[in-house]
Amino acid sequence: LSGDAKTNMEIALCMDIPFQEVLDSQQFAKLEHAVSSSHILVDAIFGTGLRAAPRDFYQGVIQLLNESGKPIVALDIPTGLAAGSGKILGADCIHADLTITFALPKLGLVCSAHRQLAGEVKVVDISIPAALIRDAQLKVELLQAKRIRSYFTPRHRDSHKGSFGHVLVIAGSPGKTGAAMMAAQAVLRSGAGLATLAVPESLHSILEIKTTEVMTVGLPETGAKTLAPAAMEKILSLARQMKAVAIGPGMSNHPQTISLLKQLICNLTRPIVLDADGITNLTLTDIQYTKAPLIITPHPGEMARLLKISSQDVQENRLEAVQKTAMACHTYVVLKGDRTLISDPEGNVSVNPTGNPGMATAGSGDVLTGTIAGFLAQGFSPLNAAQSGVFLHGLAGDLACREKGQWGMIATDILENLPAAILKLLGGEI
Repeated sequence: LSGDAKTNMEIALCMDIPFQEVLDSQQFAKLEHAVSSSHILVDAIFGTGLRAAPRDFYQGVIQLLNESGKPIVALDIPTGLAAGSGKILGADCIHADLTITFALPKLGLVCSAHRQLAGEVKVVDISIPAALIRDAQLKVELLQAKRIRSYFTPRHRDSHKGSFGHVLVIAGSPGKTGAAMMAAQAVLRSGAGLATLAVPESLHSILEIKTTEVMTVGLPETGAKTLAPAAMEKILSLARQMKAVAIGPGMSNHPQTISLLKQLICNLTRPIVLDADGITNLTLTDIQYTKAPLIITPHPGEMARLLKISSQDVQENRLEAVQKTAMACHTYVVLKGDRTLISDPEGNVSVNPTGNPGMATAGSGDVLTGTIAGFLAQGFSPLNAAQSGVFLHGLAGDLACREKGQWGMIATDILENLPAAILKLLGGEI
């Protein structure tokens, strides 16, 4: 603020009002007057050390501030919002328009279902030595463009399509050829040199028409035209020529297809991205027996089924859910949703800042599967491939949103914006 606006602005901190268990009517009237006569309210009641629900008096103050209609600035974290989990402690928390948090973002501000109650979050330096932060071995980090950019290396002029890897996408069933197609095309849009799409034999001709740059192969099928166990040897033979394998989009829940899936998981030796029907049809025990590095990309419902808890429990404890699964199965887990979380087998978690609600549309997850697999094929480590895929998938969604809006966006809009997202990243525009 500057000029007259700054001169005329009254900021009430209410420092002279005793914060005790009960206010008498005169004191409460003074508090109400201070709030109503102020232009901005500053919430500095409790900080990150709050562990239990604020008592009745403080709940009354929270309600008074929230109902005031005045802009609220919270210091470090809104009062009543748990810093570690983002849960609301008690009946409600402060609904801030701006949260100024110190040194580093708090977990509750970036990976909580209630994080929107913090409003815009600004991280400010309070002179904590950088070495202390660097050496703290924090288990959770917020993904940044600089980190993702470092995973990319310049391409040599004498490169050829084989230089950037070949992905086998195992997907598709009647009515779900689009899922298979989008996953395979995302492989190429993320920079891989080659993609082969393996589908049930009756769908082969359909996919040959729908795809152009993607190669296709028809495999033995069940009576329901889904992939059959007889496809096992052909898939393993194909996979040995690949750098990565993506399994699941539109694959179906047919019992014989599930049997094939379980055999594949135990026998494939190339890095695997497992999504959609691939996750739905497996248990945590199945996942533990994979030979190859594995990345699974469940949405909250699929994660709930794996952990045998409710989707609500997953959403309220997203960090715990993703860490528990990754560590139990010794795998990489991408828990999709607002602020997608990526965990490595040691329980180190990355929080993705990109993306928007318009990406909650059919096929978005199929595009993510192909994107991650494409980075695996290019030689990225499983963790780096997952981080890059999630970050750029979200960024592509943000670019699509600018053109289509959140209501009109579809998955192929995300797919088409992947190259632009990579260009912006590598060009230092974000």
